[in-house]
Amino acid sequence: FFFFNDTATTEIYTLSLHDALPIWDAYDQYISDKQVKYSENTEVNPPRQVLVSLGISSRFSVEMIDRFYEGVRAACSDFKTDLVGGDTSASVNGLTISVTATGDVDKDKIAYRSGAGANDLICLTGDLGAAYMGLHLLEREKRACDGHPNPEPKFEGYEYILRRQLKPDARVDVVEKLAQSGIVPTSMIDISDGLSSELLHLCKASDKGARIYLNRLPIAKQTYAMADELHSDPVVAALNGGDDYELLFTVPLARRQEVFALGVDVIGHMTEAGTGAALVTPDGQEIALQAQGWK
Repeated sequence: FFFFNDTATTEIYTLSLHDALPIWDAYDQYISDKQVKYSENTEVNPPRQVLVSLGISSRFSVEMIDRFYEGVRAACSDFKTDLVGGDTSASVNGLTISVTATGDVDKDKIAYRSGAGANDLICLTGDLGAAYMGLHLLEREKRACDGHPNPEPKFEGYEYILRRQLKPDARVDVVEKLAQSGIVPTSMIDISDGLSSELLHLCKASDKGARIYLNRLPIAKQTYAMADELHSDPVVAALNGGDDYELLFTVPLARRQEVFALGVDVIGHMTEAGTGAALVTPDGQEIALQAQGWK
């Protein structure tokens, strides 16, 4: 018993901008929010139990709440997690969702934010910026459909970035591969607020600097295409967009071959304390990273 630590994580989400989007239903919202919790909690182990509390306004019908709890059942089934409680309350401001997940982990297998060392490899489990571009797609189609009695949003060719915004996947697969390989990351965090913000969290907690390389950032083709349509920079979306829920972690340089075998992206390395965190361009220019995502 004494070799294990109890763990807990919690998230609260208030529907504001998204509640007006005609294609986002309550089921999608629950899956999105619950996957967020799993993405955060897979830094240790998948959670054993969850508690879900809702603040519900009169704008939401009984049918929508039923649909929401279909998402509860689906997510709990997918991750073999028990819903053990929660609460409900009236709300005057849309829908508020609070999810708390609990579990336990072997003390020797906990990945904190604070253990990264100089020259550790900076690893990433998937592409960035897609969720942010998916949000802009939803906003664009909402504006286009406003006032139409039978709205028909146009999402053809952008199904991937739409899913990345509406139904992010928890990267339990990578956590399992790390465990099977006997790799405990020296530091780890999920990317909810953008790569820049999360990497700076690791740097601060570990008292280290970092260098990541522009030509190593994974960005999907649909992200590039949507950014081109919107005349925006896909690199900015990758660095600061957020909602990707990929895992960002560091491992010792000596384990690089094992990490490469996992299929994750190695985007840079940690540096000594006091060197700052920067994005390195192909011509060698260093651009200081700033936390411009959600604060």
